[in-house]
Order: sequence, then C-alpha cells, then structure tokens
Amino acid sequence: MSRRILLAEDDPDIRLIARLALKKAGFEVAVAENGAQALAAVHVQPPDAVLLDWMMPELDGPSACAHLKDDPATRDIPVIFLTAKSQESEVRQGLALGAAGYIVKPFDALLLGARVSAILDAPAPADGTPQA
Repeated sequence: MSRRILLAEDDPDIRLIARLALKKAGFEVAVAENGAQALAAVHVQPPDAVLLDWMMPELDGPSACAHLKDDPATRDIPVIFLTAKSQESEVRQGLALGAAGYIVKPFDALLLGARVSAILDAPAPADGTPQA
C-alpha cells in the first residue's frame, strides 16, 4: 500500500513537479495551495505525511506546522518542510516546530521521493533531533 502525502505548495510549477516526482516514487499525492487548505485537507483524509512550503498565502508553512503539532488529531503526522528557506536559523526554526525533516529548494526531482522516504523511514534519533 502506498503512502499518502499532502503537498502544500503555492507555486503551480513546483507543485506539479513535486507531485509528479512523488507519484513516480510510489506515493499517493494530494495537493493544497496554502497552509489553510492543508489544515482543512488533513481532517478530511489524514495523510501519512505533509510536505509544507514555508512561504504561502493565507497561512504560511511554519504557522500550519504549529497548528498541526498543537492539534491532538494531527500532531503525530510527520511534517517535512520543502522550501527555499535555507539559512541555518530557518532550518532550526522549522525543526523546532516539530518537523520531521527539511528539504531545500531547488530540489532534485529524481531524488525527491527517496529523500521523503528516507525521512519517513529513519528511526528517531536517540536525542529526538529531526533530519535536515
């Protein structure tokens, strides 16, 4: 059975490339155009993981991640940031919000599915530190 990913990305070109790359890697992919749509979608059909862009209209990625982690119904869904925000402080901030991983754009479409799988399949480190 394939894992279901919810991809929240406001750029239609990146959304298309990421969706196709994830589908090619065997994931079932649902899409949202912003954080608010992502929060609504997780309650309709909970995914196995959420990929969040950082900068989106209506509700940005960090705010969406915080909402997901604060809600008992969604707090255990792994969140992976997929973003151009690449400064060390931004990566630390994303992981501190409870994200399981962090993938920086531009990403290699041929490797995106493998990166997501690696983050989801990795055993939790002894110190609880997520993957970047």
